[in-house]
Amino acid sequence: MPDLGAEALAAKAAGILWVAALLSLERLTYAAVWRAPNAFRRWSERHARNNSAIDTLAVLFAGFKVLQVGVFVGWCLIQSGGSLKPHSSDVRVVLAGVLLIAAGQALNLSVFRALGKIGVFYGNRLGHHVPWQQTFPFTWFTHPQYLGTVLTIWGFFVAMRFPADDWLFVPVLETIYYAAGVWLERDSIPSDERYARAKE
Repeated sequence: MPDLGAEALAAKAAGILWVAALLSLERLTYAAVWRAPNAFRRWSERHARNNSAIDTLAVLFAGFKVLQVGVFVGWCLIQSGGSLKPHSSDVRVVLAGVLLIAAGQALNLSVFRALGKIGVFYGNRLGHHVPWQQTFPFTWFTHPQYLGTVLTIWGFFVAMRFPADDWLFVPVLETIYYAAGVWLERDSIPSDERYARAKE
């Protein structure tokens, strides 16, 4: 007779590994683009429908956000037995989560407003001149878009899963992934001259 406890534990471990693997795809892709921008630009010019590395990265961004939301919703459905109702009945908990989401999205919108599409999607790495920003949110934070995303993720899980036993796993994992992204993007921004030489 099989040990149902061991099977349940194995299934839970497999689910955790799938979540970790799926959520890592975004950060690994961005790290690869950051580390090898010219290779990504050349690949986009040859294979992408729009031939633009910026547009290709924007499409990947949209796809990764759909995947991310799908993983988050799937986690909540599985952990709650099929319900998408907040775990806590305390309105203050849900409100705290909503406020974190709002703060995170405000930061993300301010980044898009300050940098535009080219700046947000690694234009400085993909052959475009993107001026250094001296305005909010860059005067307050080094990586405001990543901070905004992490705040949004924490807000979602505070609102939906706190204080369940599983509520910390995904936001902590994503915080580690985004911190790793910051670390991988720590090198200096290539100059326009370096890109000009790379294109020759």
